[in-house]
Amino acid sequence: MKNVEMSVEGNILTLKVDLTKEFGPSSSGKTIIIGTTEGNVTIPDRDEKVGLNVYRKA
Repeated sequence: MKNVEMSVEGNILTLKVDLTKEFGPSSSGKTIIIGTTEGNVTIPDRDEKVGLNVYRKA
């Protein structure tokens, strides 16, 4: 994961992304990546999965 923090309290999933960070252009070059789980990842100590991409137009 890049710039994504996950935490679970009870049945509530919280995701944190610092919107001031950048990780360069996407593979297409159309967007700038800010944060990503880099695919679907399992939520800690749970059966559910999450997939997240945060980006802005280049």
